[in-house]
Amino acid sequence: MEPYSRLFDCLSMESIIQKPALLSSKVGGNYKDLSTKTIIETTNALTNGLIKLGITIKESIENQDKIGLISNSRPEWLITDFAVQQSGAILVPLYPNTNPEDIIFTFNEAGIRICFVNDRKTYLKLVALKAQIPSLQQVFCFAEDPDVISWTTIQAAPDAPELAEIESRKAQIKEEDIATIIYTSGTTGKPKGVMLSHKNIVSNIKNVMEVIDGIGIKDKKCLSFLPLNHIFEKTITYVYLYNGFTIYYAEGMETIADNLKEVKPALFVTVPRLLERVYEKIMNTGSELKGIKKKLFFWAVDLANKFKLDNNNPIYQVQLAIADKLIFSKWRAALGGNVYAIVVGGAACPPKLARLFTAAGIPIMEGYGLTESSPVITVNRFNKKDRRIGTIGPVIKNVAVKIAADGELLTKGDHVMAGYYKNPEETAKVIVDGWLHTGDIGTVVEDRFYKITDRKKELFKNSGGKYIAPQPIENLLRGSRFIEQVMVVGANEKYAGALIVPNFENLKKWMLLNGLQFTGIEAASSHPAVLKQYKTIIDGLNKELSAIESIKRFRLLPREFTVESGELTPKLSMKRKVILEHFSQEIKAIFSK
Repeated sequence: MEPYSRLFDCLSMESIIQKPALLSSKVGGNYKDLSTKTIIETTNALTNGLIKLGITIKESIENQDKIGLISNSRPEWLITDFAVQQSGAILVPLYPNTNPEDIIFTFNEAGIRICFVNDRKTYLKLVALKAQIPSLQQVFCFAEDPDVISWTTIQAAPDAPELAEIESRKAQIKEEDIATIIYTSGTTGKPKGVMLSHKNIVSNIKNVMEVIDGIGIKDKKCLSFLPLNHIFEKTITYVYLYNGFTIYYAEGMETIADNLKEVKPALFVTVPRLLERVYEKIMNTGSELKGIKKKLFFWAVDLANKFKLDNNNPIYQVQLAIADKLIFSKWRAALGGNVYAIVVGGAACPPKLARLFTAAGIPIMEGYGLTESSPVITVNRFNKKDRRIGTIGPVIKNVAVKIAADGELLTKGDHVMAGYYKNPEETAKVIVDGWLHTGDIGTVVEDRFYKITDRKKELFKNSGGKYIAPQPIENLLRGSRFIEQVMVVGANEKYAGALIVPNFENLKKWMLLNGLQFTGIEAASSHPAVLKQYKTIIDGLNKELSAIESIKRFRLLPREFTVESGELTPKLSMKRKVILEHFSQEIKAIFSK
């Protein structure tokens, strides 16, 4: 592979320069391919437009121009990223569902001059906030609409001198320069701006190349649907580009199932919650079957639940082959029929899901990392000997990892961020002698497979002084298709309890099948028969927990935790303090006896 040191260097690689379809997205109901040539031309036209707007290369990070980007994943997102890099500015992307308060805080701290957005709604929202963001001069929109200023209005195909200026700027950009500032979601406070250099991200790309090569993919097509401002999706996108993949973009989260069948990707990355939804859909389909078909379906599921990577028992293997022909092949067809593997990250993947999908011929490669580590630190490989279900895999090459005396996982290497923007105090807290303190408690299995047991700051003590790690318990409970969201509580109490948000769609079906009238989620959440069913579920799951971890009492909540209510971050992580405040009465009731 040709040498490269900056993210935008991928556009000049011989391996993709002639590619007729580098990116593809839906236009008028059909996928429209964009060649590398078209992408380079559009990138240069946008770079030229940014230069004409006064974007310049400056020495200090504080003085460098910052450009915002609030959009779903689409080719325009990546083209804007390329153009901002080439212009010498720094990209500051946000989630499309970021609330106004966080937009104002982030844009003011970063000093955003220009922002690109995906649609009319976001455009009008941002324009309405301009008075509270003094630095923000212009907003451009990817969508064509009479109420917006289109991003095409600033694109200007460069003439020879202008193209020479673009090439001159590219030559001045060093691998140590900051490529992007990604603001963390802020589960416990205000978002922090993670400064990532070209070297940070490119080193991570190079270090995971062997992981991708190890899969042995021939038909290099992938589907992208996670937000590109999430470092997990952004880094894997550049891994795709440097590997010569064609990247297809899903129309939206609700169309992923249809897009998978259309694109037939060889690989995609996802977060556990989306994998859980696929599982729930599969189980719901099975529940609606009748007679022998239903029996065969759940026989196959039971077989998958017993799956082990090293199980070479001939009888089990024959049974698995029968289940594959009758049941699992249909699951793979629903994912396009061509998936070699699914890479999972962003949160802990329930082992039950990894086991089920792997048994069905869809290997789950769970990995781990942080925005601050660009992000990949560990990942399970495609090769069975380098994969362990229930772990986050071995460390990737050129990355150092150690576990501190208190159990915290630390990492060191070129992947570690430059620091938090305008926040040297917080930077000094998490990077000590070059070691990034991840905030996660970890252990090692078989001397090389790492396992995260919980977030250090989320551990709590019960009244007996025993520590309880809520995340593993929550991951176990969410494995039930009747539980949508859950938060374990019990700090300074005699036992652990849980706030549970039911999966109301599955609950409604269960009620109707059992002759119970569903009159609404409020009534369902307090129905005696429903409470009895959930107690049975919890009692069953408690068998997999220690006495201290077991959920003694719970409350069913009549609504979901949401971003809008402030209970979830834009990446859907729980803001525990907010949830504790919002549901203080329900928690009090859990521990009232």
